[in-house]
Amino acid sequence: MNAALERVDARAWRRFTPRQRLTRFAIYLVLVGAIVASARTVEIIPEFLVDAPEQVQDLLQRMWPIAWSHYPGGVHDALMETIHIATLGTLFSIAMALPIGLLAAHNVVPSRTVNYLAKLLLVSSRSVNSLVWALLFVAIFGPGALAGTLAIAFRSIGFVGKLLGEALEEANRGTIEALEATGAPWTSRLAWGYWPQVKPAFWSIALFRWDINVRESAVLGLVGAGGIGMALDSALNLFQWNRVALVLLSIFAVVVIAEIVVTQIRKRII
Repeated sequence: MNAALERVDARAWRRFTPRQRLTRFAIYLVLVGAIVASARTVEIIPEFLVDAPEQVQDLLQRMWPIAWSHYPGGVHDALMETIHIATLGTLFSIAMALPIGLLAAHNVVPSRTVNYLAKLLLVSSRSVNSLVWALLFVAIFGPGALAGTLAIAFRSIGFVGKLLGEALEEANRGTIEALEATGAPWTSRLAWGYWPQVKPAFWSIALFRWDINVRESAVLGLVGAGGIGMALDSALNLFQWNRVALVLLSIFAVVVIAEIVVTQIRKRII
């Protein structure tokens, strides 16, 4: 009896097996190595870090007082253009992402080849940053709002299409099978079987992407793609820091308003 109790007491509970502990240690080691290698590659200059608080204080002093009088003539039109770029870009991306998202969903289009090709298009869209898209379209169409709109659209295709495709694949098969049993064509199954189930997700995706695009379109002007970013770039190049402060505050206000608008619309629609 005493020997059995001693064997029970000798058994200690371990949260992880030896293999799991070794794997966790290897992951931590790789992370530490990556951080050390990144820090050495970045080449941080200690003198700049020490001087940073003074530079920030000096910059804030130059930004004050804010040039409020510059808003009607130099900021308002560019700000409205930014909103238009984000809105049109989102609409274009939805129009292009809908068919690709349908092709990416295996339960809608049961062809692995077509699914993989559609997912390749979605990955290609997401893998290129919006600023890179903007540089490409500026080179093709020249600087302006058209380049920014297309950059936002092509950047958003991957986001909208991927989430829409996943929502379609998670749709309940019961309704679809009932429609198939009645001999409903593919379009009817799509309209009355899939769409009612993915409609809340679709509107949520569209609104969320528009909110993101408002933020992204604010900086596209730095590469000549129109919007408020061009006003910011001009003020920075001319060292007009009080105008820079005005532009930054305008961008912040638009982002906050967009967040409020999206939240209220979601509450009413979804």
